[in-house]
Amino acid sequence: MPPLFNKDEVGRIKKEIEYWEKELVPQWLKRLPERMSEFTTLSGIPVKRIYTPADLEDFDYMEKLGLPGAYPYTRGIHATMYRARLWTMRMFSGFGGPEETNARLKFLIKHGETGLSLAFDYPTLIGIDPDDPLAEGEVGIVGVSVPTLKDMEIIFDGIDMSTVTTNMTINPPAPVLLSFYVATAEKQGVPYTKIGGTTQNDPLKEFIAQKSYVFPPEPAVKVAMDLIEWSVKNLPKWNPISISGYHIREAGSTAVQELAFTIADGIEYVRQLINRGLDVDEFAPRLSFFFDAHINFFEEIAKFRAARRMWAKIMKEWFGAKKPRSMWMRFHTQTAGVSLTAQQPFNNIVRTAIEALAAVLGGTQSLHTNSFDEPFRVPSEFAAKIALRTQQIIAYETGVADTIDPLAGSYYVEWLTDEIEERAWRYIERIERMGGMLEAVKKGFPQREITEASYQFQKDVEEGRKFIVGVNIFVEEEEEEVRNVPLLEFDQEEIEARQKKRIKEIRSNRNKQRWERALNELRKAAERGENIMPYVLEAAKAYATLGEIMSTLKEVYGVYVEPPIY
Repeated sequence: MPPLFNKDEVGRIKKEIEYWEKELVPQWLKRLPERMSEFTTLSGIPVKRIYTPADLEDFDYMEKLGLPGAYPYTRGIHATMYRARLWTMRMFSGFGGPEETNARLKFLIKHGETGLSLAFDYPTLIGIDPDDPLAEGEVGIVGVSVPTLKDMEIIFDGIDMSTVTTNMTINPPAPVLLSFYVATAEKQGVPYTKIGGTTQNDPLKEFIAQKSYVFPPEPAVKVAMDLIEWSVKNLPKWNPISISGYHIREAGSTAVQELAFTIADGIEYVRQLINRGLDVDEFAPRLSFFFDAHINFFEEIAKFRAARRMWAKIMKEWFGAKKPRSMWMRFHTQTAGVSLTAQQPFNNIVRTAIEALAAVLGGTQSLHTNSFDEPFRVPSEFAAKIALRTQQIIAYETGVADTIDPLAGSYYVEWLTDEIEERAWRYIERIERMGGMLEAVKKGFPQREITEASYQFQKDVEEGRKFIVGVNIFVEEEEEEVRNVPLLEFDQEEIEARQKKRIKEIRSNRNKQRWERALNELRKAAERGENIMPYVLEAAKAYATLGEIMSTLKEVYGVYVEPPIY
């Protein structure tokens, strides 16, 4: 297909722009504030005052964009996109004990949520039980406490697991939590073929950003690949990994770094699975991704479009994928937590709406919208419902889902998509020269890059080069709004005591022989280098606790201590 614009037309446009820049704009700028002369995206990409066909010279539509549902999937992975089916409205939920989380999930389902998503407390995230001394005061604080199969059974009491899909944001203990989930579904009579959802199960981003690691890098990746391999063979509707850029962005990265490091993680995992002897078209269709939707509207849309194009190229040209679905980048999006402010907190509703709109225009498959009260604590029902209604208003009132990729062809959006992609490729090339993302992580490369970007952003805010309404511009002396935020109240001490009592009862009443045999077999399998998933599942069914299973694996794999990097 020939370029969209011929050279004569581009030449004429360039001359008009040159006159406009040299003669007219300087006169206008004299009457405008100084800051109107220079702008950049959050990634530091300089943004010109105007974009024209001259910025897309030799732009080949089919090569760069194609059609929705066709390679390179820039415009979307489905031919019909939201005309056939809206994105899944998957609100991240979980706090306190399993009883509180069960009530919150039912509340959200009642108000129109179309997919479940579980947040776990920090003891669960790092694989320790509520009665571990390290867990004191942390049980149920930033998510739900799930140390045993019984807790998962309570969470899904009265919820038909054959009709819902559930995302579980869990990483080192992902095999354990998936086993709890599968065993609970079995008790409901749900066959493996109907169990649907996602385990995050992304160890590399733990070392890069979130820092809730347990095992050293190599065994951590091995355990994650065990889960993927077992899921591909046993759970046909399960997404065994959500390769996560969200935490990378929340740690302070730029959009370009988020995109590059996430894709580099994905490349590492694909190589690991191929090295196990798996065919790329056997597992690639089950890989999923997770991105942040930040506040720079067009940069985020361009990032999502570039992500699809890059992943399709990698899967097709690097790994020889044949199935179109193997080339799809299917991703969940969450609006940016770090963009929300404690100052003037009701402004956060507006921020979240803008970020959610960017995710939709960028073609996300599912979406979580943050609640305006999250700078303070776990969202209240009032705030969570507003966050869900934000998605519903975008879906049913704005018309943005009526046509596919409506910003395609925008001179600015197409230029910015190309620019973000080019900058991300440069990062990936550097990581490849290091030997891949596992080696780059061990050398501290992405960690240093994110720290530098985070520092620069904060410096720009403090020195007035980046504006945050209510923080360094339009600041109010008295924060009356803060006092009016209806915060969620729950008794953490009571929940912690309840969880300790339940785990004590489970240890007293379980079949001791089955429990001991299951943990011994798990240890031996780990020592032999086998896939640990069948053994973890058996231990879960024997009511071994999360902490007991993880301790057994720590004996074999060890515990990671981060070396000094900075």
